[in-house]
Amino acid sequence: MSVAELRERHAAATAKVNALRERIKAKRLQLLDTDVATYSSSNGRTPISFSFTDLVCCRTLQGHTGKVYSLDWTSEKNRIVSASQDGRLIVWNALTSQKTHAIKLPCAWVMTSAFSPSGQAVACGGLDSVCSIFQLNSQFDRDGHLPVSRILSGHRSYVSSCQYVPDGDTHVITGSGDRTCIQWDVTTGQRIAIFGGEFPLGHTADVMSVSISATNPKEFVSGSCDTTIRLWDTRIASRAIRTFHGHEADVNTVKFFPDGLRFGSGSDDGSCRLFDIRTGHQLQVYRQPPRENQTPTVTAIAFSFSGRLLFAGYSNGDCFVWDTILEKVVLNLGELQNTHNGRISCLGLSADGSALCTGSWDKNLKIWAFGGHRKIV
Repeated sequence: MSVAELRERHAAATAKVNALRERIKAKRLQLLDTDVATYSSSNGRTPISFSFTDLVCCRTLQGHTGKVYSLDWTSEKNRIVSASQDGRLIVWNALTSQKTHAIKLPCAWVMTSAFSPSGQAVACGGLDSVCSIFQLNSQFDRDGHLPVSRILSGHRSYVSSCQYVPDGDTHVITGSGDRTCIQWDVTTGQRIAIFGGEFPLGHTADVMSVSISATNPKEFVSGSCDTTIRLWDTRIASRAIRTFHGHEADVNTVKFFPDGLRFGSGSDDGSCRLFDIRTGHQLQVYRQPPRENQTPTVTAIAFSFSGRLLFAGYSNGDCFVWDTILEKVVLNLGELQNTHNGRISCLGLSADGSALCTGSWDKNLKIWAFGGHRKIV
């Protein structure tokens, strides 16, 4: 068989696959006769009543001299690690606002940070294309700096996201601008598995965010500039289990729902979306009303402990609190006193769900405490 014939057969097979994909997409849209908000409204559900006194800024964490890009809480709820353009990781005591560690990084262009499950180590990554691990109980060097305990090197582009696997301090999953995700053994510094890249069912553009399921640590989702989110099983690295479509621009952030059966996403198209990993269906779209023909991008999301609330940070400084069931904005932290003066770049909820932390390009982090609605939150 000649090369020309092989190319012709390949083109025909590709066209057939694309046609089947469109048929499946059309069939799914036909079956989606409602969404979560419409169904809930028809059954008499009412939105949560939230006022400006129900979520108040109780602390402002000041210390960074550059834009804050990332933050993460420890599992014991009272410590936060933040990463900034000033080239430092700062570990904070969220109860006292005290800094317990200020770690100078080898590369100032850091994009992501994460606490280990035990709270004894932090990981970070950025434009140096590596994930650096710091043990917080290590001895400082002669210059007063905390040394890097492990460098995870293997990505061919920037590291945009990192997260420890919840079952211990020994494994990390990273996402990168090289279109891949990698699972690492922190103890040896070796790659365990590569997700995407040369495989046909991987992302076709930069990976911007990863989120590992708390209920099933073998599964994680990744959001990409190819406008898709992909669900992976760490035991099957060669292909994604499922690909989720719906966004119309780069997917900047993904986060698993508390039950591990759904996940949320945020995108440059200005919307947050809720997906079901079992069916692959999009359950709901949360879209900010357009303002003067501008669509602020979604930069970070987090769910409340119950999943009833979705916190979404935007490039224009807004931070919406969405009622996930009824698709209603119940509060905008960007309109409250003591709010940020710039883009919301990151946010996260404490392990017990009692406090929200937001980070911004105004160089500050803020801790918001819930005054009421504890059962709902």
